[in-house]
Amino acid sequence: MPAIKKSGSRRQEILECLAHMLETELGARITTARLAKEVGVSEAALYRHFPSKAKMFEGLLEFVEDSVFSRITLISKEKKSSVDSIQLIINLLLGFAQKNPGICRLLMGDALIGEQERLRERVVQFFDRIETQIKQIIRDARIEQRRDHLDSAIIANAIMATAEGKIQQFVRSGFKRMPTENWNEQWRYLANSV
Repeated sequence: MPAIKKSGSRRQEILECLAHMLETELGARITTARLAKEVGVSEAALYRHFPSKAKMFEGLLEFVEDSVFSRITLISKEKKSSVDSIQLIINLLLGFAQKNPGICRLLMGDALIGEQERLRERVVQFFDRIETQIKQIIRDARIEQRRDHLDSAIIANAIMATAEGKIQQFVRSGFKRMPTENWNEQWRYLANSV
């Protein structure tokens, strides 16, 4: 089960069950009928809590955004080097992915096939926000060091492409190839460009 906060509410139970189904039913499309059966309620009961399946996916995406960006804010406030800050952000992203395999299917778009375009756009914005944060950390460090900061976008993109690739491998392997596998060694190579 994903690490979604337990509140005892039916809404939370639905989201937890959806995340669990995304994890255990690889390649399967999740229907509201199957989800209702898994939760132990009628489809009508699902729709009392969420007006559509898209809203259920949005609920999971809100959980991801709240969890990840609240921690990124804390990392940004710490007085760490740019290399350490970026490493902490990527460690956070990869660790979150590893603890929430079903949600990785959502983040990689696997679970969004046939769903509303706005959900895919929201996932794109999620990764873009992290990349922007990394780019800003690099830019600030390079300005402070009086170094050329024009390539900060290229470096941030390479770091994010690596992180997203590791999450994609996790999904593609059926959650066997952990996103954190060999990450510290890989980070050493990427850190040299920061």
